[in-house]
Amino acid sequence: MTEQKLQTPIEYLKGVGPQRATVLKKELGVFTYRDLLFHYPFRYIDRTCFYKIKELHVDLSYIQLIGRVVSKEILGDKYKKRLVVQLKDETGLIELVWFQSINWVEKTLVSGSVYIVFGKPTAFNGRVSISHPEIELYNPSAPKQGNLTLQPVYSSTEKLKQFSLDTKGIQRLQTVLLDSVIPDIEENVPEYLLAKHALIARQKALLNIHFPESNQLLEAAQKRLKFDEFFFIQLRLLKNKLLRTQKFKGVVFGAVGEKFNGFYNEKLPFDLTRAQKRVIKEIRVNTQKGVQMNRLLQGDVGSGKTVVALMSMLLAIDNGYQACIMAPTEILAQQHYHSIKELVGDDFIQIDLLTGSTKKKKRTILHQQLENGDINILIGTHALIEDSVQFQNLGLVVIDEQHRFGVEQRAKLWRKNSVPPHILVMTATPIPRTLAMTLYGDLDVSIINELPVGRKPIKTVHLYHSQRLRMFGFMRDEIAKGRQVYVVYPLIKESEKLDLLYLEAGIEAITHEFPLPDYRISIVHGKLSAKDKEFEMQRFIKGETQIMVATTVIEVGVNVPNASVMIIENAERFGLSQLHQLRGRVGRGAEQSFCVLMSGNKLSSDAKVRLETMVRTHDGFEISEIDLHLRGPGNIEGTQQSGVLDLKLADLTKDQQLLQEARQSVIALFEADATLSDPSNKLLFDFFDQKVDGISWNKIS
Repeated sequence: MTEQKLQTPIEYLKGVGPQRATVLKKELGVFTYRDLLFHYPFRYIDRTCFYKIKELHVDLSYIQLIGRVVSKEILGDKYKKRLVVQLKDETGLIELVWFQSINWVEKTLVSGSVYIVFGKPTAFNGRVSISHPEIELYNPSAPKQGNLTLQPVYSSTEKLKQFSLDTKGIQRLQTVLLDSVIPDIEENVPEYLLAKHALIARQKALLNIHFPESNQLLEAAQKRLKFDEFFFIQLRLLKNKLLRTQKFKGVVFGAVGEKFNGFYNEKLPFDLTRAQKRVIKEIRVNTQKGVQMNRLLQGDVGSGKTVVALMSMLLAIDNGYQACIMAPTEILAQQHYHSIKELVGDDFIQIDLLTGSTKKKKRTILHQQLENGDINILIGTHALIEDSVQFQNLGLVVIDEQHRFGVEQRAKLWRKNSVPPHILVMTATPIPRTLAMTLYGDLDVSIINELPVGRKPIKTVHLYHSQRLRMFGFMRDEIAKGRQVYVVYPLIKESEKLDLLYLEAGIEAITHEFPLPDYRISIVHGKLSAKDKEFEMQRFIKGETQIMVATTVIEVGVNVPNASVMIIENAERFGLSQLHQLRGRVGRGAEQSFCVLMSGNKLSSDAKVRLETMVRTHDGFEISEIDLHLRGPGNIEGTQQSGVLDLKLADLTKDQQLLQEARQSVIALFEADATLSDPSNKLLFDFFDQKVDGISWNKIS
């Protein structure tokens, strides 16, 4: 009954109505009682504390004080009036200032009377004052003065405020809502788990998250509701994993045959690292079990994920199956195609490429060869998921940089065989452990945590725009050695809003410093056609150009061993993950490589941390942890479309211990009662059955 009530449209809540409902939907995404209930305060104001006037300064947040009105005066002309009130306590005087509702406030305040004042100290005319404070008459005989609680502050917007839905207005709505629904709120976590983790009841938590009776109860409410968020995410992920294990039988790669052994013994041009061997063994064991593999392969830039993917695909071919790689861009798909062709040669296996640029005639032939089983490995972009692309016997799907694909896009590939193919998801963006546990908690995880032998760490330096001549000199020195250089810009054309160097101006500057015929430049950016991009890329790859000027379109998928310098203009504008990816475009040959981070002189504290981190470390996992702390999980690339990470309270950077506890509880739960049939788990079964929070017991992502 509770969950049904929580689905009530918000316009039916007393005090809302059609107009307010429209603005709540548009501004806050509040459509139902449930949405409003889970619109939590983002901070709380301690109304239990009173300041003295002499203690006030502009760095304080909202404060409360008691004082006597000694004077009030309306100043200014009829076009620009303000009400100035002098308030006094035993330590001094302060001005209270109003620019609106002046006449009403002036009549309300009585000179000589004592008031409780609540507001934010600010500087006005060189003195500390409070603009538009809340005021109430002080009554010393009352049992308590002011709102002696932790007062919730809700996010609002200018549009909401026009409908009196500022933080006070939302407080009033929350009061009405809680009075209506709290008596019916049902528990959703079994008693034994509440006791084990020292959690308060759900009903009590929801009351105290909005209107906490004390700091202790606020902390208890936050802990309980954070635990719920983590617990039900893990419950869904691990249940999906369990269902896949039970429901989806996988093709069996029982043999290690001619192709795998032939490549390893005769064609592999370098020794595998210990980490690569370990991951291949994990995949080998996984694909023998007759259960669909769903594995996430994490590896830093240049760690050799492509070779691991290739050897996994050769394993599929040895067992009579086809394989495919889906990449997010044509550049990356082309890169995979060329690098794998180079590794295996022309006559070893049949590999083909399918992208949006593939001509119709070529597609027709390719489709036929694919259905006949003549193509062993198909590499491509989103074009792979088209209905017309039919495999004879697809056994392994490799998805590169999978966060760039939606869930439904990935699922279309899985359906291209009667028995679901094994899935290997690859990412060169190291994912912090807590984020991986939350986003990919239903996948097995393999990590390649070492670089190939002989790779020299990339030397990274940070230079300011004033040191540009030094940077140009360094470029000349490297080009004179026969090396090539990337120069990456954040924009294509000048932006009025952002004072950045932009690609077109950059090309002019570089052309001036590096004139033809001594130097040649490739230009690559997102506005070019796929054909033009490929032409420019090939010129650079073949060494016909010495400098590639580009936007972040080259973030992934470019492998030019002779390129030894990466220059990133306006590096302060890039996220850590992007900077790390861009740096990984060099350092792929035997020679020493360099990354130069160019920036303006004025840097925010976060930008300083990002640039200092890049200079200090090459460890992608350390970089990803710092990135998570700086940006928060909601801004990490790929999390928005994950469909999983919708945390209202929990914070992956601060609540790691609670996430661990929630996950371990779910693991233990499924080990003891996989079907949730035990009476002690009936609450959980029912909670799933009602599809609360969009979670369905039988849903498989």
